[in-house]
Amino acid sequence: MKRVLVVDDSPVVRSFHINILKMSSFSAEGASDGVEALEKSLKINYDLILCDINMPNMDGLTFIRQYREQDKRHTPIIILTTQEEEIHREQGYDAGANLYLIKPVKPNSLVLHIKLLMG
Repeated sequence: MKRVLVVDDSPVVRSFHINILKMSSFSAEGASDGVEALEKSLKINYDLILCDINMPNMDGLTFIRQYREQDKRHTPIIILTTQEEEIHREQGYDAGANLYLIKPVKPNSLVLHIKLLMG
């Protein structure tokens, strides 16, 4: 079963995405910020990471940059955010994201993107 880490500071949004993934036969768990996500990713090999940008303690871009420094598996990362400006999209890709999606994303569209990135 493919493992996905959902990184979002909103418990409601995090839970919503975890439930979508579980209903689509993925193993999914959450982290409330980049610090928690980095700690979990050092212990567990995830097949994909779904990450928000705006979070306390460590934002999504900082998390992605730090994660990429130790990621030997080139794990796909999808940024899922409300930041629509082109500059944010560029920053996301520069940090190491594979895909940049704007919230809200329809559940079936999200699952399709995840499956495509996982191969």
